[in-house]
Amino acid sequence: MNIDRMVFRIAGSFILVSLLLSLVWSPKWLWFTAFVGANLIQASFTGFCPMAKVLKALGFKPGEAFK
Repeated sequence: MNIDRMVFRIAGSFILVSLLLSLVWSPKWLWFTAFVGANLIQASFTGFCPMAKVLKALGFKPGEAFK
């Protein structure tokens, strides 16, 4: 599995978990949801994604979006 697919999978998981936590625990978890969404938007413009850097350091193969 390449970095691109892992970034999408991790970001989607973070969003779903934070939405669940906002319903069960506190609405303040929606700030984490907003952070993940904002990071995805900025990554689409700049090509820089902190999660992609971490995954690359862990040895995952680069994809087309995050080289």
